[in-house]
Amino acid sequence: MTGPQTTPTPVGDRPAADAGGVSVEVHDVTVAYHRRPVLWDIDVSLPAGKLVAIVGPNGAGKSTLLKAALGLVPLASGRIEIFGRPLRQARTLIGYVPQRETVDWDFPIDALGVVMMGRYGRLGWVRRPGAADRAAALEALRKVGMQDYASRQISQLSGGQQQRVFLARALAQDAMLYFMDEPFAGVDAATERAIVDVLRALRSAGRTVVAVHHDLQTVPEYFDHVALLNMRLVAAGPVAETFTRANLQKTYGGRLTILDEATDAVRRQGL
Repeated sequence: MTGPQTTPTPVGDRPAADAGGVSVEVHDVTVAYHRRPVLWDIDVSLPAGKLVAIVGPNGAGKSTLLKAALGLVPLASGRIEIFGRPLRQARTLIGYVPQRETVDWDFPIDALGVVMMGRYGRLGWVRRPGAADRAAALEALRKVGMQDYASRQISQLSGGQQQRVFLARALAQDAMLYFMDEPFAGVDAATERAIVDVLRALRSAGRTVVAVHHDLQTVPEYFDHVALLNMRLVAAGPVAETFTRANLQKTYGGRLTILDEATDAVRRQGL
């Protein structure tokens, strides 16, 4: 399998995001499941044109924050804007990579079919995908190094290959903002490198990536901006200013092994 080629497709005449502006604006957001708050009074602005990590312990509400921004879970209060617009006006600007374990990998579809799903949001309910959409889907597979597996059933792919296919589906959406829920979870080293290459190419093209991330050691290496979350927002800002032991202590509540690993990561990056 050849290595990924990661130059993103131009957006064309779609609205461009100001790389110095805000991609996601969260105002006083509370989300509750069965009347139990999962997120509480969240206020945060995430920059455009950056790689943003959402970090926090299990049960902190990280995935819920992404789902709230996507309109997949209802808000108990507050509002979320995407590039200054309500979600209904910004859906075509958004790509999404869900957690791999939430996907039915036994569904009878091949890799190209999965990636083609990323084109449907641009086509609407009436138009059917055509040759240009198929070409865009194949190009997305090429970017993640999966072009040779286009006709392979997704159930026959390894975990890392499945994750690459879902990343290609998001790329096929040609979005300005990508939400990714633990894109590095459970993948092999080669897939992790391929994902990092794609994320950096997206950033170079002025796109924004907001990713739930669990490996504290790689936050300084992979991301520009971080939001530390534990039901409430603990801190958010550039990694160099925000990814500190004090903020991690507040976020994780003294889980020393995790904190020591993160401290080592900070030290290696010279932050």
